[in-house]
Amino acid sequence: MREIVVKSNKRTELIDITDGVDEVVAGYRVGEGIALIFTKHTTTSLIVNEYEPGLVSDIEAFLGALIPDLDYKHDRIDNNADSHLRSILLQSSLSIPVNKGRLDLGTWQRVILVELDGPRNRTVTVSVSREG
Repeated sequence: MREIVVKSNKRTELIDITDGVDEVVAGYRVGEGIALIFTKHTTTSLIVNEYEPGLVSDIEAFLGALIPDLDYKHDRIDNNADSHLRSILLQSSLSIPVNKGRLDLGTWQRVILVELDGPRNRTVTVSVSREG
């Protein structure tokens, strides 16, 4: 298992981590298999989608509208309940096929870390299993 450290700059931010993940995957020297990508934080998530500025903005607005920043009970502890609630709607891990030693993503697909309580340094783990 290897780690990638990602620095976010805003409270809610989508960060394309595809190149970093693919670099780690290539380092495993596995022709075919599965890459498991996992975020070690309860207020971040991972998605696969297109990383286009308009869509990125739309996703950020959608998450904010879906779960607004209200007066939640958890906010008495550290004022980030909305971040936790948003993260449970997304996912903390991804499984992506590896083909010829690289992530086997579609043309527009990117691996995106969704920061929900930044800015912070975040850790993403990557492991690769051989097929068979």
